[in-house]
Amino acid sequence: MKFCVDTNEKNSWYIGTNDYGSKMINKFETVMFQGNGYMGMRAVAEEKQLHEQRDMFISGTFDAFPNEVTELPNLPDLINLEIKIDGQPLCLKDGYVENYHKSLNLKNGELTRTFDWIINNKAVHFNYRRFISMHDKHLFVSQVEVSSAQDELNVQLSSGIDGRQSNDESQHLMEGDKRLYDGQYIQMQAETQQSHIDFVFNVRHKIYVDEVLLGDKPYINMSRRQIFGNYNVDLQAGQTLTFIKYANVYTSIDQDADPNKLTDDSVAALKRASLSNYNELLQKSDRVWNHNIWQKNYVQIDSEDEKPQVAINFARYQLAANTPLDPRMNIGAKGITGEGYKGHTFWDTEIFMLPYYTFTMPDVAKNLLTYRYLGLQGAHKKAQGNNYQGAQFPWEAADPTDGETAPLWGSADIVTGKPMKIWSGFIEQHVTSDIVIAIMDYLHATGDQVFADDMGYEIILDAAKFWSSRLEYNEERDVYEINDVIGPDEYKEHVDNNAFTNYTARWCIQKAIKVYNLIKEENPELYLKLSNKLNLETTYESWINQVNRIYVPQPNIEGVIPEDDQYLSLKNVDVSKFQVNDQISTIFKTYNLLQINQMQITKQADVLLLIYLFENMFDDNIKQSNWNYYEPRTTHDSSLSQSIHSILASDLGLNDEAYKFYEMSCETDLGIHIGKAIRGLHMAACGGLWNMTVEGFGGVRIDNGKLRIEPHLPASWNSLKYQINWQGSTVRVGIDGEKMLVRVIGDGIEFVSYGREYQVPANGSLEIEVPVEETVTD
Repeated sequence: MKFCVDTNEKNSWYIGTNDYGSKMINKFETVMFQGNGYMGMRAVAEEKQLHEQRDMFISGTFDAFPNEVTELPNLPDLINLEIKIDGQPLCLKDGYVENYHKSLNLKNGELTRTFDWIINNKAVHFNYRRFISMHDKHLFVSQVEVSSAQDELNVQLSSGIDGRQSNDESQHLMEGDKRLYDGQYIQMQAETQQSHIDFVFNVRHKIYVDEVLLGDKPYINMSRRQIFGNYNVDLQAGQTLTFIKYANVYTSIDQDADPNKLTDDSVAALKRASLSNYNELLQKSDRVWNHNIWQKNYVQIDSEDEKPQVAINFARYQLAANTPLDPRMNIGAKGITGEGYKGHTFWDTEIFMLPYYTFTMPDVAKNLLTYRYLGLQGAHKKAQGNNYQGAQFPWEAADPTDGETAPLWGSADIVTGKPMKIWSGFIEQHVTSDIVIAIMDYLHATGDQVFADDMGYEIILDAAKFWSSRLEYNEERDVYEINDVIGPDEYKEHVDNNAFTNYTARWCIQKAIKVYNLIKEENPELYLKLSNKLNLETTYESWINQVNRIYVPQPNIEGVIPEDDQYLSLKNVDVSKFQVNDQISTIFKTYNLLQINQMQITKQADVLLLIYLFENMFDDNIKQSNWNYYEPRTTHDSSLSQSIHSILASDLGLNDEAYKFYEMSCETDLGIHIGKAIRGLHMAACGGLWNMTVEGFGGVRIDNGKLRIEPHLPASWNSLKYQINWQGSTVRVGIDGEKMLVRVIGDGIEFVSYGREYQVPANGSLEIEVPVEETVTD
């Protein structure tokens, strides 16, 4: 694996770089992102730099302009700190820079940057540190130390709140009042233009010289959308200036704040925080990281190469830093790491990220699924707008009540030069099934009957009601079809009977029939409530009439499941030259989407995703035949593709292929290519890294509602240890050579491994042999 960052063999929680040049500036800003799920900041420098992307977001604060879809607004910059040394503004393009290093501590989210700046024959040392608190979600703290061993310095500092930020030059915030509290606390108020969410930003500075607190009050400079405190300090040779910035953000939609008292309460909170020094506040945050994140899951990889451990630590850090704990909010495809996809949530959460939370932090998984329950209003709105019934979940979701938020137009067509219409929001409908898949996995893994009764069953029934209304009856063939859709292979638009869509729609209706009968027999009160709400009697009759006549494409004589009605008759082309290079496929430099639609080219796992999710529907020969057919036709022009292919390759015994796709996925964001990470991280790839490690190599699956553990350890790994939750118990698994140790903390569990059933008693352990697998070549 080749990473854009440095790693440390003795510390797998560390990523860093000695490069401060502009070529990789946006990549490092993304990779070293800091967040706590509520607040997120890109890792820009404190001083402004050319080509930087200076983004800060608060989860769930969506806003829109007329004729545009909603997006997370880029908020005022709190990181800013302009420093002048003897009147010379700090700029790393001026003078000389030595000993530059920037690093992120993945274990607690602290970003550090150190360097020596030689300017006007003076050598000045800078040491920057900053973090976003996990203890207080509103709090951001930064510190810089400035010193010169041999020279006197005049240091001027300007720091505050800079509201001159935008989303691609669009300004979402209307400026409110600016003021100074008690001669020390700077405040700016603002409001989003369409959604009318109020924001309050506060900053306080402290300045020390050799640990002696200076009492100087700032000289305040206010201008439009800006308020700064300015300071002037003279240093003797050998003295150290320490400048600490405390900042917080509150909004009118915060669950822990009174929207009528934001200005006063937020300042009071900052006053309390600023009573502590930087290290004390960092320690509080560090303890929450350890207790709420790292103690609830671990993954330990013993390998001569440290990069796999770094990659899984990076993935888990980013998932924690980007996942809100508010059920009104979800994880964007780019999290809150950049402006890509406008902060919107896709099926990425349910299929690629939720397995991690379901198995490690089920309370977070429940929040993420509750978001979909809160989104039923928007799903009904979308279904009704398309003349369907039930809940048609949006392809892109923001505020859960909004319904569809996908943009209508994309980039220019390479052939026509006209903007391409984005059809996903209209006809990529499998997301409704994906949500039901995630709910069923959550219920199997947790046994959470309260969630099932309160929310889960209703979503399943409402989703099946949509699919029932979406089916189209083909009288000639006496089957129900689903025509004019986009499947997971987004290169194919307006196709009929996409295999993934049809199979999962039928599966949803089958699950709804079981839920209907279950609650009717065991929970009559819930049945009556949902029956009245969803008109279940009539809907149930439709399900029974339709379910066994839904058309699902069957394997042909070669064992290949047609991706859709048209795919196998399309033109064959050599895809190898279009497979991902520099993390961006070049196919659209040669063809437009209309041309690709007529070729056997697949963007990402489609039929293979179906086989991965519903493995019991297909025998090994069918799995192998479809791998052999579709993988060579797949460009992998999506960060979603590699993890599915890696896990499926592990299942098929294609160990070299499994590790190849694993390495590709590790390099999605951490790799040396600039690629798509400029606009933010690939959160599904982060989830996919855990999936490949624990589900693929570690062998964890939910098999017909049961836990299955069948590891496929890579040849280069000596051992793998991980922790999951299963139905309320903590399960720790260690795979070492041909032995697997399963230890349980809590109630006893049952699991299946290589065709045999095992039981582990409460607070007990069990060691079993792992069969030696022969590597299969395709």
